This record gives sequence, structure tokens and C-alpha cells, in this order.
Amino acid sequence: MLTTPPLALYVHFPWCVRKCPYCDFNSYALRGELAEETYIEALLRDLESQAPQLAGRALISVFLGGGTPSLFSPAAIGRVLALVGRLFECDPELEITLEANPGTIERGRFAEYRDAGVTRVSLGAQSFEPERLEALGRIHSPADTCRAAAELHAAGLDNFNLDLMYALPGQDVRSALADIERAIALEPAHVSHYELTLEPGTLFGAMPPPNLPDDEAVAQMLGVCQDKLADAGFAQYEVSAYARAGRIARHNANYWSFGDYVGVGAGAHGKLSLASEKRIVRTAQPREPRRYLSAMTAGATLPPPQLPIAPAELPFEFMLNALRLTSGFETELFETRTGLSWAALAATIAELGERGLLSCEAGRWRTTPHGAKFLNDVLVCFLPATPSGRVAVTRKVLSSPV
Repeated sequence: MLTTPPLALYVHFPWCVRKCPYCDFNSYALRGELAEETYIEALLRDLESQAPQLAGRALISVFLGGGTPSLFSPAAIGRVLALVGRLFECDPELEITLEANPGTIERGRFAEYRDAGVTRVSLGAQSFEPERLEALGRIHSPADTCRAAAELHAAGLDNFNLDLMYALPGQDVRSALADIERAIALEPAHVSHYELTLEPGTLFGAMPPPNLPDDEAVAQMLGVCQDKLADAGFAQYEVSAYARAGRIARHNANYWSFGDYVGVGAGAHGKLSLASEKRIVRTAQPREPRRYLSAMTAGATLPPPQLPIAPAELPFEFMLNALRLTSGFETELFETRTGLSWAALAATIAELGERGLLSCEAGRWRTTPHGAKFLNDVLVCFLPATPSGRVAVTRKVLSSPV
């Protein structure tokens, strides 16, 4: 039976100082001055339009993502969070994460973001080697990241994440491990460690950079980095996420357990479970900032249309998220988050078990070590078939962390 899961809020800020060549997120290089006031007013109208349909549901987390939200002033962020507090019931342990680029933070401002309501920060370090940062098109230096981490500690925001990438142009195993060691030395609570992928529609997708490491080197990088993180007290709980005890990201964990989320801002997506109607819907705002701003200023602002997810697509949608978790999931979670019977997956699950890709231990299903290496192949097995009998691949199967 479909039940109502925890609810999160995602707020999108679409601008960056410069678009990175590997990035396939909905972000745009800033041209001219930031239209802070105009965009914040649009976000407030967006929030007000969507809140009524969520009456009585408590938020467990807020994620301010981008783009680069830290381009916006603490006062602007505070206005958004203040309205969130007025419109929504909030969990006493509400987690509010701000994504930040080390190159766009002025010294001392993290204390102001904390005062505005931010409780957690995700810092886009990516690497601590200048050559790697230059190859990635990043605008910050290793020193910027170190200063930002020091400011976070000084502001009392010790619950922060460092984003790191590996398999970078010109990188070897030694330099990948050195990045992890530099990150650990800054004492974050959480590390996101993900492989550089050449996504379609990006500059790197069209023109791959030279000197990319081979598959054997990439596997070695991952192995030694995982060991180093484990030795330092960071437990891996998701494909690319590692946390100290008690510091798992509540917002992302909600995504991966197929929880609900409201999407506010240009290109923001939402997913809502309407238990009384026995259906799950998605929402999406216009991607391009000018179109989004126009929609938010054209008379009475309406919530985005709700597009039902077909029941045949729900097994894949669920597994796309839940199989990323190292702890796996129980069958009850699948049934309550999708409204489907676990028996409907019996044949697929049995086949994957026979192939050594899935296992069940203590009532929890997860990929085996072998299955984790071939997660894309596992996930494809849950896609609905077309009338011709072929599997319908309708979206990118495995991407970077949310």
C-alpha cells in the first residue's frame, strides 16, 4: 500500500561564475550583474504556490543547490528560509544545506549564512592540485578551499561536505589519494567522492580532455581512496558518499530511499506521493531562467503541473535510487514507497540473484560486490519493456550524486 514518505525541499539557483566543462546540471554562466532581488521574489512566489498542496506535511530537509547558491547574499538566502519556516511545518532536526564554491565565498560570510538558517554546507573542492582544477575549469584554488573550510569551522558549521572528483585528466593513483588526504585534514563531516564522467551535452562530452586515466588506474584510485576514507572514520553509505558517524546527509538519503521532494526554482523537479489517490507524480519548473522568471511574474502564479509516473516505471525509479545505498532496503520500503507488490519483481529478482548481482541478508536487498561494479546493468533489468519486447531506456541510468 502506498504511504506518504518524508518530504524534502530543493531550491535551485541556476547561475555560476563560469560553466564547468564537465557539468550537465541546469546551470548558466553569469552575464552581468546577478538579478538577486528578481530571482528571490520569483522563488518566494513559487514557494507560496506549491505550499497549499503540502499542508500538514513536515519538511525534514532543505537543499539550496545550483549553480552556485553562494553567489546570493546571506540576506537573500535568509528571506527564502524565513518564508519556508512560515509556510511549512518543519522537523525539529531540519537540515538546511547550502552548496558553495570556494571561489565565491568572502571571508566571514559563512557565519552570516549560519545566522540566516543554514545548518550544513557542501563545498565544491573537486581537487587540491592546481593542474587538476585548471583542467576542470574551476575558478578556485586549493588555498581557497582550505580558507573556506577554516571559516566553516570558525562559524560553527562543522557539518560540511567536501565534493571530490577522481579519474581526472593527468591524474594517477598517488595524486588521487593525496586529494583524499588533503580533504581529511580539513576535518569535514562528509565526503562525496565521484568519478569524472563525460556527459552528453557538455564540453567534455563533445571534446574529451586528453590524458584521462585508463580503467585499471581508475579502479585502483577508487580502491585506495575508499580504504583511506574508511581508516579515517568515514563510512560509505552510498555509491559516492562517505560520512562520519551521525553525519549522513538527510536530504540525499531521502532521495535514495525514494522519499518525496518539492522542487522550487528554474528547472527544479519534484516528486510527490499522493497516497489517498494511489499515485505518484512528478513536477518540473521551466529550465531556462528567463522563462522561469516570466512564469513567476505572469499574473497569478500557479503550481507546476503534476505528471503521474506510470506504475510500470516505478520499479526502475525506485531501484535507481535505493540500490545506490550500501545498506540496501527492505521489501516493505519498496511496497510502501511505490504502492506495488514485491511479488511483481519476483522473476527479475530471482534472475539477478542467480547471476550473483543481488543478495538478501537480514531481510535487506542490496547489490553484491560484483553487482555494485555493474550497477547500470542491474538497473536496466527493472526498466519496462516496449510492446516489441525491448527494454525501454528512457533516461540516464546512473549519474553523479544528487
